[in-house]
Amino acid sequence: MNPTITIIIATYNRASFILNMLKTIRAQTFKSWECIIVDDGGTDNTEEVISNILKEDNRFKYLKRPNNYKKGLCGSRNYGLDIAKGDYIVFFDDDDLVHPKILEITQNINVKHNVDFCHYQKQSFVNDIPEFQNTKTEIIGNINTDNIEAVVTGKIGLASCTVLWRKECFKSCRFNEDLQYAEEWECYIKIISNGFKGIIINNVLYYNRKHQNSNTGEFWSNNPKRVNSKKEAIYLVLKSIKNNQLLSKNIENYLVNQSIHFRDFKFFKKIISESNMSLKEGNARTIKYYLFPFWIIEQKLKRGLKKSNV
Repeated sequence: MNPTITIIIATYNRASFILNMLKTIRAQTFKSWECIIVDDGGTDNTEEVISNILKEDNRFKYLKRPNNYKKGLCGSRNYGLDIAKGDYIVFFDDDDLVHPKILEITQNINVKHNVDFCHYQKQSFVNDIPEFQNTKTEIIGNINTDNIEAVVTGKIGLASCTVLWRKECFKSCRFNEDLQYAEEWECYIKIISNGFKGIIINNVLYYNRKHQNSNTGEFWSNNPKRVNSKKEAIYLVLKSIKNNQLLSKNIENYLVNQSIHFRDFKFFKKIISESNMSLKEGNARTIKYYLFPFWIIEQKLKRGLKKSNV
């Protein structure tokens, strides 16, 4: 009998962390799951570290990413999607932890309310293992094409590991394997743009470990690979939203303003060209592009004055 939920974990040289994640999966109150662990070509002893749990529980499957999928998080997840047997899909990271009721709570929401996905909350930790809290499940919002603007701008933060999806959501949508950052933002917006609907609940069910070696940490450290990926993701999101006739003025302004921050004029003009902005609007944004460094200096001066007056 096929499992109800497929958990997909892409892993790369995280032998020191992954076993703790697998233990929290094994402790789930909802039992009908499989966990596909896709090794992205790591060179540490991950397989040895998790060998006992693989032997003890055949719901865990350890596989190597085939060469026909590109190296990286996206290729590993796409491979997991293509072999998943569950009716629902969830992505976990190899260095994080999950609440023992994460599958039970989200699966019940999806079935009870007949939605395509359930978005739950996450909490960050550094070294100390967080305490899992039991809170009453409360629906605090909906996600669909009517409020896709909130997803694009990050007001609704659909992180890669904070959603349980119906498998159908990925029937015609996969992660872009050329992206090395913001890949879930781009992919999930495509799914919502296609008309899939979800519910947001208040429960903190996912616990993400914060460290500098994460993709997000590398992006904020101006790693070129991560920065260029975010730029490409912005362009792809703009195209997807536009093609589905969902490009509001607020979304357009947000994405154009994002492009200004990268200080890459060629990229900025590419976004302007893909948008629905008039020539007059585009010229106004070009002026803003050139004035942006002076605005930054002004803001720093204001912050300095505030501190000196305290």
